[in-house]
Amino acid sequence: MAGTKPKAEAEWTAPKEVKLLSGGNPQIPMGYGDAPIKAYIAAMPGWKKAVGAKLDKLIEKSAPGVLKAVKWNSPMYCMELDRYFLSFHVFDKYVKVTFMSGAQLNPPPPSKSKYENVRYLEIYEGGFDEAQFADWVKQASRIPGEKM
Repeated sequence: MAGTKPKAEAEWTAPKEVKLLSGGNPQIPMGYGDAPIKAYIAAMPGWKKAVGAKLDKLIEKSAPGVLKAVKWNSPMYCMELDRYFLSFHVFDKYVKVTFMSGAQLNPPPPSKSKYENVRYLEIYEGGFDEAQFADWVKQASRIPGEKM
């Protein structure tokens, strides 16, 4: 699929069945808009589905006008088309949120990456600090996103 442009929301069709990949991550066709994100969240296994819905809601509230896409089987969020500031991905025991410019956030999210500017938030069953997450989203949405 390298080099394939995701379909516009009007052209995107939800799969009839969703395969869960390694770690339980939903395999969703690439696409722009809310529909692919909603399909991804609906396919998230167990308690992670509620986390995905909460993340999406907090992102929408904290970054008015946010644009959405599913790429590489992950929900992606941007303020400018194809310049992403945040994504998340399902793993066996947690949901991993990636802040593309997380090192610039105050305070930075807790987990470092091999990429100096990237930071992660790992959300385990039992919840997360929603107020801190919302603040990080507000900050991250004001930083130019990564071209992807």
